[in-house]
Amino acid sequence: MDVRLTGAEALALRMTSLLLRPHPSAKPADVAGVVEWFGAMQAQDAASGMWSLGVRLQGWSLTDVRAALERREALRTWPMRGTVHLVPPRDARWMLAVTGVRALAGAAARRATLGLTEAEADRAADVLGAALVGGGRLTRAQCLATLTAAGIDTSGQRGYHLLWYASQRGVTCIAPHVGTEQTFALLDEWAPDPHRPERDEALGILALRYFRGHGPTTRQDFAGWTGLTAADARRGIAVAGDALATVRVDDAEAIVDAALLDAPRAPVDDLHVLPGFDEYLLGFKDRALMLDRAHLPAVVPGGNGVFQATVVRGGRVVGTWKRTIGKTRVTVTVQPLTPLAGATRARVEEALNGYARFLDLPLRLAW
Repeated sequence: MDVRLTGAEALALRMTSLLLRPHPSAKPADVAGVVEWFGAMQAQDAASGMWSLGVRLQGWSLTDVRAALERREALRTWPMRGTVHLVPPRDARWMLAVTGVRALAGAAARRATLGLTEAEADRAADVLGAALVGGGRLTRAQCLATLTAAGIDTSGQRGYHLLWYASQRGVTCIAPHVGTEQTFALLDEWAPDPHRPERDEALGILALRYFRGHGPTTRQDFAGWTGLTAADARRGIAVAGDALATVRVDDAEAIVDAALLDAPRAPVDDLHVLPGFDEYLLGFKDRALMLDRAHLPAVVPGGNGVFQATVVRGGRVVGTWKRTIGKTRVTVTVQPLTPLAGATRARVEEALNGYARFLDLPLRLAW
């Protein structure tokens, strides 16, 4: 079947894949379902990760999301690209083995600059593993204190690297915050029933979930998201087979979940306020469908990889927003990137009130 899409039609389908519009074949109803839909969700900033879930689970609150994470519906670790993601617990170990291993292979150079040996890093992982046995959870500070007490130097960036290494090796994972403190737990205890697919099957799962949650998009975007080699990316797509379909977007080849081809392709004038670290932008290397190149400096100031929260209308970025969460209110400042008339401003305020309800705080809005 020769399916040709305009850029606008591809964007409409992509917003559906991203669960920002109703999907014809599925609508995950809980944290476990949303995270499994994507396979992994960007979560290096914990607050962004919470709202990425909240915006896709209508009527849920931050308290609801936190409770789901305490029930271990998802956990955070470094499955690919050396970056923290939310993943299904039973998939964490094979993802570390298939995609995380590439980041681990490059760790030797980083250790050399920090004055660490592989033996020291392995010992630190063993020390943390022993300290967490029996359902223990330690805050980041407590982990570092435990390492220091064992005679391991955690000064400078060494501490962060050792915490990363222990999770990358599959000893620990990031458990939900206690108050404002990040905590760590044993991966074996938080994911006691790991799925163990063969490598080819694992590549197929990655491909299916990526294109289901992001398509239509390219093989290059898939390789960029996972950190896989081009050969492994091609293999994963081949293993996924007929579950994926190839289409043409403005004469360029793209891949999409075959079930999505039944979804509406007409432009939709919807409006979302999304967190900075969301699959909407972070899931792609080529963001041209969603983001005007002229607006890139406002969305990623300094090009340093730190993304601003975005106002998205009809699938395109039209503004950014910053929030300050206090004890009695959340204060949000919106910076339009395109002219936003009175009616559109009212819709932005309505969307931000949805965010405030998620936090269970009143909103103070400034433009």
